[in-house]
Amino acid sequence: MTNRPDTEAIRLRRADQPGDMGWVVMTHGEIYAEQFGWNTEFEALVARIVADFAERHDPVREAAWIAEVDGRRAGCIFLVAGAEPDVARLRILLVTPGGRGLGVGTQLVRTCLAFAADAGYARVTLWTNDVLVAARRIYEAAGFVLVDEAPHVSFGHQLVGQNWDLDLQTVGSMRRAMS
Repeated sequence: MTNRPDTEAIRLRRADQPGDMGWVVMTHGEIYAEQFGWNTEFEALVARIVADFAERHDPVREAAWIAEVDGRRAGCIFLVAGAEPDVARLRILLVTPGGRGLGVGTQLVRTCLAFAADAGYARVTLWTNDVLVAARRIYEAAGFVLVDEAPHVSFGHQLVGQNWDLDLQTVGSMRRAMS
């Protein structure tokens, strides 16, 4: 039997400590290379997302979080403004192998969506790939709907990219009706 921490050992905090941004980039690169064989093209994409956030984010409308399990970084998520004023983008959700199965990803997504609603966004969109099955399950459980998908070659592989969308107003109405 594995000695796993309980949910009380999970802590979410803003990604604002020294080393957080570098950890996000490095961990994405290492985990995706190990699990999917993705090349450094993916790590470069994550580095651009992180650098743009670190240099220009609006703290009222954009945020990033780190999940810790037993005091160690175990996951992250970013919310950034989209192209339209009422649309946000969920970016670079990650849960490390040691943090999986504890609800870390679900907590990160819930925190991100609550922030998006409080910031006044009407919708949240995201782009992912079909091979990221666990993340897609979390998105579906949160109410995201698959909008479209298309094959592409990226990160050294043939992939199927997917765009997902969540209407925060519909989700909020449904939750109020269920309470």
